[in-house]
Amino acid sequence: MKILLATLAVSLGLAALLGFLLGFFKKIFHVESDPCEALVREALPGTNCGACGFAGCDALAAAVIRGDAPVDGCTSGGAEVAKKVAEIMGVTSEAVTRVVVLRCQGTLEHCKPKADYIGVKTCKAAKIAVNGTKQCDFGCIGFGDCEVACPFDAIHVAPDGIPHVDYAKCTGCGLCVAACPNLLLELVPRDRTGAIALCSNRDTKKAQVIKDCKIGCIKCLKCERVCPKECIKVINGIPVVDYDVCDSCGECVRACPTKVLALVEDVIRIS
Repeated sequence: MKILLATLAVSLGLAALLGFLLGFFKKIFHVESDPCEALVREALPGTNCGACGFAGCDALAAAVIRGDAPVDGCTSGGAEVAKKVAEIMGVTSEAVTRVVVLRCQGTLEHCKPKADYIGVKTCKAAKIAVNGTKQCDFGCIGFGDCEVACPFDAIHVAPDGIPHVDYAKCTGCGLCVAACPNLLLELVPRDRTGAIALCSNRDTKKAQVIKDCKIGCIKCLKCERVCPKECIKVINGIPVVDYDVCDSCGECVRACPTKVLALVEDVIRIS
């Protein structure tokens, strides 16, 4: 009994000593936190998605206060959050909300599978193993790595074999962009207008493109010839648009024989 009581007394004494030391050193090494940090943290969405490049919203808030991150660093929060953080920091922000666009229309109807794939059902694994599962090596593999990466439930692979974006939910965080092994997803400003090529097939052989996908860019250059502003050029096999010049006239969209081109504002419209 005496041993038990002695052990208890020593334990309580050590606990008291440790508590005192912790309190003492906390006071000695205490660093005053900037009250703005709590305000910035409160303004952030709290998703901790990591798309900003920091470990989470707490880390981003601290980085903003230190000057190591911009006020519009929260990509998932978009322009609204950027505006709130900018007001707290006493600066201005010109953040523009972004959304993601799939640069491929290779559905199962338009782009057939090469063969039955029995490997790991991820786009990354299929890309490494057999350079993708569909006839077009540049197209969407369709196993949904983008869907898994999205923390906002904004992108889903449909029965047609390609992902579709819910633009009412998409925040432009970019996590799906990083997850796509074929680099088919692109972030664009939500207020962007003008033509966009929904194809990433860079094969220069027209016959091969047609064989691979019924809706691929065949490099006919009609888009270049009909553009009254001369703001679209086929570069590395893909039509590229100068958005500083393009006025959404739609001439290239109507001229494209394989319906590769569309107007961005129509693609990202919230229905």
